[in-house]
Amino acid sequence: MESEGIIAMILIGAIAGWLAGLIMKGSGMGFIINAMVGIVGAFVGSYLFGLIGFSVGSGLVGAIITSTAGAVVLLFIFGILRKSQ
Repeated sequence: MESEGIIAMILIGAIAGWLAGLIMKGSGMGFIINAMVGIVGAFVGSYLFGLIGFSVGSGLVGAIITSTAGAVVLLFIFGILRKSQ
């Protein structure tokens, strides 16, 4: 993967993680963790959208929406696990 692609992935992940933190009302955990949640959220969102046959399109906006949706799911699951302990 080229360095521009890696930088784009990190930036999209950071944006998605930040948006997911806002949506989940304070579940944000700082830039690095938010970026990681957003990047993993991209995979989760793509997988879940593929399961239900839903597509938000391609490009930057589609990637951010998909990543944010996946990150919200991850933060939701993380919140449930944290409350159960």
